[in-house]
Amino acid sequence: MQKFLALLLTICCNTIVAQSLQTTFEKSKGLETTTYDDCIQLYKKLSTQYNTIQLKEFGKTDAGYPLHLIVFSKDKTFSPTKWQNENKVVILVNNGIHPGEPDGIDASMMLLRDAAIGKINIPNNVIIAAIAVYNIGGCLNRNSYTRVNQNGPLAYGFRGNAQNLDLNRDFIKSDSKEAQTFAQIFHYFNPDIFMDNHVSDGADYQHTMTLLTTQQSKLGGPIGNFLHSVFEPSLYKGMKAKKWDMCPYVNFETANVDKGWTAFYDAPRYSSGYTSLFATMGFVPETHMLKPFVDRVKSTYDLMQTMIEQAAIHAKTIKEKRAASLKAIQQQQQFALQFKVDTTRFDAIEFKGYTAEQKPSFVSGLDRLYYNHDKPFTKQVKLYNYFTEDKVVTKPKAYIIPQGWHAVIERLQLNKVVMKSLQKDTMIQLEAYKIEDYKTITRPYEKHYRHYDVKVSKSKQQIRFLKGDIIVYTGQMADRFLVETLEPTSDDGYFAWNFFDAILQQKEGYSDYRWEDVAAAYLEKNTALQTSLQQKRKQDSAFAKNGSAQLDFVYKNSPYYESAHLRYPVYRLVD
Repeated sequence: MQKFLALLLTICCNTIVAQSLQTTFEKSKGLETTTYDDCIQLYKKLSTQYNTIQLKEFGKTDAGYPLHLIVFSKDKTFSPTKWQNENKVVILVNNGIHPGEPDGIDASMMLLRDAAIGKINIPNNVIIAAIAVYNIGGCLNRNSYTRVNQNGPLAYGFRGNAQNLDLNRDFIKSDSKEAQTFAQIFHYFNPDIFMDNHVSDGADYQHTMTLLTTQQSKLGGPIGNFLHSVFEPSLYKGMKAKKWDMCPYVNFETANVDKGWTAFYDAPRYSSGYTSLFATMGFVPETHMLKPFVDRVKSTYDLMQTMIEQAAIHAKTIKEKRAASLKAIQQQQQFALQFKVDTTRFDAIEFKGYTAEQKPSFVSGLDRLYYNHDKPFTKQVKLYNYFTEDKVVTKPKAYIIPQGWHAVIERLQLNKVVMKSLQKDTMIQLEAYKIEDYKTITRPYEKHYRHYDVKVSKSKQQIRFLKGDIIVYTGQMADRFLVETLEPTSDDGYFAWNFFDAILQQKEGYSDYRWEDVAAAYLEKNTALQTSLQQKRKQDSAFAKNGSAQLDFVYKNSPYYESAHLRYPVYRLVD
């Protein structure tokens, strides 16, 4: 009887405490999401009342606020070094990167509160850390209209941040203070698992929760194999036990379902693509936009709980596989800069959809797409979820970067890249790239005009470097990050994102009438160049009729032409 009374008292106390820590979502019966201020206030209460909760501030955001990180540790220790030494699995959760998709914000508030008061059990071998609201500027820009595809809540934040950036395209280029602070958080906690909570756009179907998982072929190594064969299936099984039929992220709107679909390719600009560069298993939960807000939040809560449960079960293996993968990255010599879908391989998945049909549009009178909820279906469909390596490069012994390219160097420092400064002016023989050709998008994309289809040539050159220039030796855990950001043909590298555009513009030139005389004098002394000029005239009739083009040809094959033009300023030490 005494034990029963004690248990009853505990339950009553927990109920009273839970009521005092109710969220806006709960008070509104699932109709509303929290405001930014109410969210932070709840976490402040939790950190004050419970010693298993710690609230930490990191850096700044473009909105002027710091990022708040809430950490739950069952044994009340809050040292990442200690967690690593004790082989605890660290789960980092990001919320509100798109504040019009607030499901994760509300679900995390309830989950961390329930963990603190003992309503749910988070095992001792798992640490969970959640960013309360990542896009604070967007969260404060509250409205009820911009998520026209979405079924609730009544009001919500806006996708763009205080710079009007989509932060889920910013993890590599780091234009925002949010991304720069995220890198600080990510490398401080060194998570084994990363979750970035979202709401979908696209097709209509029956599933409430879909899951975008880091592409296992791209993640690679022992951790990639474990993700695909063990961990990801365990999440689907766990969610099914909680009455959620989860489906892989539905990467289409109007496609023929019978043909299946290709898994989303999460390049490093995206959160899970970025975290995969450091052998972290990344997940982007995507609740379905048309499902009631209350169901979306509950399914997000249950997925986070499932992630914790499975992380605890597989903790030893997760730590071993990730450590092995990080070690393999240090020893790996060849890296892919791009991945292409393997159309010969697929997984058969169960998809619960609605039949897509046509009916007259009220707006135009023409036929329009709609999904007929009176015709649901369940079928096995093909998911093309295997990718092959493309654009493979061999990493150098070291990269050397002149110190003037400080924006690039700062981003390497943010990502804990180990680097050294040259102690004196030095001549070094190394490989240099020349940008031979590239294409550029014609409309801005997240503040940039990205380059693509980059073609380069490579040559051995003697380059003079100055004291203070940066040398980055490979053989470190950041090798994959280094290769994918510093190689000029990488799809998401710093060249693609315009960090080196100054080399694309010629800084010195000539007046034709003056160069005519200098060029003639130079040609008289250089018979090899005379021969090259004559051969090009024979091979190219348009060139033979173009005096300016011939002057330019001589100029660019003479010592008068500046060596820095089109020479990529990240050099490769290979010997």
